[in-house]
Amino acid sequence: MKNTHIAFFGLGHMGAPMALNLQSAGYTVRSFDLSVEACQIAREKGLTVSASAQEAVAGAHMVFSMLPASRHVEALYLGNQGILEQLPQGSLVVDCSTIAPMSAQKVAQAAQLRGMHMIDAPVSGGTAGASAGTLTFMVGGTPEALELVQPALHAMGRYIFHIGASGAGQVAKLCNNMALAVIMGVTAEAISLGVAHGLDPKVLSEMMAVSTGRSWATEVCNPWPGVLDNAPASRGYTGGFGNDLMLKDLGLAAEAAISVGATIPLGELARNLYALNKNVGRGGLDFSSVIMLLGQDAC
Repeated sequence: MKNTHIAFFGLGHMGAPMALNLQSAGYTVRSFDLSVEACQIAREKGLTVSASAQEAVAGAHMVFSMLPASRHVEALYLGNQGILEQLPQGSLVVDCSTIAPMSAQKVAQAAQLRGMHMIDAPVSGGTAGASAGTLTFMVGGTPEALELVQPALHAMGRYIFHIGASGAGQVAKLCNNMALAVIMGVTAEAISLGVAHGLDPKVLSEMMAVSTGRSWATEVCNPWPGVLDNAPASRGYTGGFGNDLMLKDLGLAAEAAISVGATIPLGELARNLYALNKNVGRGGLDFSSVIMLLGQDAC
């Protein structure tokens, strides 16, 4: 599959490094984003950026997308102006966005009707994983489609889980992010409680990271500034996974729960917490900024 022309859509904090890893693996990548700023940054990093979605997809037999929400994914692929109309039969379509499972199924059905393979493959691992090529992919779709696209996924990630049929990858991602949201919230509370009692947040976090309270929130994305140099908290809560995106995912998780009559009380509490963080003006910051709701002066 090397030297295959890939069209890559979405050049944000996650998409741009993913596209670069595909390019480094030997694929010919033509990319596009509606954001002029994102396109300029991508060019500076060495990506070929097309003038339009139609130009990026011309001649492509494989398409990747990493977009903010369901409406963006549906707008890219569906309708008379959607890129599915431009792709030849047998093309591979891979959406790595986090969207509603029903939207993933809608695009997959449209692709299948046109003789194409489509999988939903949302990711976990954050911006660090996207840059390092160590993402985890949660795949929904047929085994045949996954086999075809697996070499490209391995260029961007370390772990690939085939969750089930179309939409299953999205359900798995929503479950994962709901757990992450709750864990970040309680980790922020725990560290803030310790600091209020005079504990050093770094020592407390190091202890938790090798004890039963360990998590990604203590070891990789610690919410307290200065504990981890590379965490968003230590650079003003910038450059990570935005609070608004986490809030969007929690909304999708709530919709998914309603659709099957599931109960997610902690997920709903977390949703309210990140909604409050957005309402006080921190929607664009990393979701770990939720610790600032606790009123600690150091934050």
